[in-house]
Amino acid sequence: MRKVLKRLAVFLLLAVVIGAVAAGPTVYRGYALYREAVRETPVSVKAEEIQSRADYVRLEEISDSFIEKVIESEDQRFYFHFGVDPLAILRAAKNDLLAGSFVEGGSTITQQLAKNMYFDSDKNFERKVAEAFVAFQLEREYTKDEILEMYLNCIYFGENCYGIKKAAQHYFNTTPTALSEEQADSLVYTIKCPNLYNPTALKMEKTVKRSEK
Repeated sequence: MRKVLKRLAVFLLLAVVIGAVAAGPTVYRGYALYREAVRETPVSVKAEEIQSRADYVRLEEISDSFIEKVIESEDQRFYFHFGVDPLAILRAAKNDLLAGSFVEGGSTITQQLAKNMYFDSDKNFERKVAEAFVAFQLEREYTKDEILEMYLNCIYFGENCYGIKKAAQHYFNTTPTALSEEQADSLVYTIKCPNLYNPTALKMEKTVKRSEK
């Protein structure tokens, strides 16, 4: 039994070493992409750009229900990780391997904020590495609540709505703090695919289905 465990340990160690060597060039290119991005525009400047928007709202001005639902949907361990969630990455990697393509990113709220600050929506490993380095820096320089607040003010909700204030006004003619449970659910669902899952698109889809019956 000991020999079997010893061989398994050696095998796992070799797998880790091989994986690290294989990933080395990707990590290097991702780090270079991160350094280039923050050299051109520092993280503090990007944060100030978001926080100075006319439609920026503070965390206390947003419905508690909406905030809770966003964390539950997008990043359940938000207040416990360091910017990257290893468990979410492993789960996403497994699902991506099973699907044979990128179907799940495993990104935390901090990583999503990093992407919105600097990067486009192209899914490649170098960009994910760069995104992770920006996330680490955000976690060092800002509190969790500050990160969450900035995230809620810049995420896309479809129909040219960036940030929760515009989305609440556009779709429901209300304010972020006055969102009902149903409205909060609808906007959280929208985050997954803003162009297809926003309230207007879903309403139109239901109308078309009813007309076809």
